[in-house]
Amino acid sequence: MEALILEPSLYTVKAILILDNDGDRLFAKYYDDTYPSVKEQKAFEKNIFNKTHRTDSEIALLEGLTVVYKSSIDLYFYVIGSSYENELMLMAVLNCLFDSLSQMLRKNVEKRALLENMEGLFLAVDEIVDGGVILESDPQQVVHRVALRGEDVPLTEQTVSQGSQKGNTENQRHLVATSALSLLMRTRRGTSPLVLLEEGNVRKIGPELTSVADLPLFA
Repeated sequence: MEALILEPSLYTVKAILILDNDGDRLFAKYYDDTYPSVKEQKAFEKNIFNKTHRTDSEIALLEGLTVVYKSSIDLYFYVIGSSYENELMLMAVLNCLFDSLSQMLRKNVEKRALLENMEGLFLAVDEIVDGGVILESDPQQVVHRVALRGEDVPLTEQTVSQGSQKGNTENQRHLVATSALSLLMRTRRGTSPLVLLEEGNVRKIGPELTSVADLPLFA
């Protein structure tokens, strides 16, 4: 059972939610079938809001899930992962989403401004996470690609999965680094350091790294 829990996976994010100050859904995207019906999703969202909206903490364990969250005026942002998911990875997604929206909304991150820019929100989320896999943690890159999409550039041309065809190695490096840290943080203490292949060279990443920014691929 323990081996199963520690099995590496790139599917880090289970859901991204944005609720208003009454706990009502403004945006929700679920990446698996943990809550298959809308009724179950809404019940979970009410529960998560009731448990978090009056606390100063940024991390919670709820219904067997890890939840990281933050608020801004009348908005509550949530990123959800499994109970064994590393909080640093989830927090990187949360901060990237929040900072991207802050730039797009000119630091006016509140309900009315968000509702007037829902298309940008959907695009930003799709640039950050795809199918539960983290693609990007740099808000500057997210805002840039959302702006390109607003100019009718096909979204598929901006995704990391097409990066090699477009010669965009920077996106690939962000994805490799983010995924590598996710696997690293699930590696037991005392095991061999994670080995990455970077441009044909074997590279070891030691166990002392504790954040995305520590990875040399992010330099």
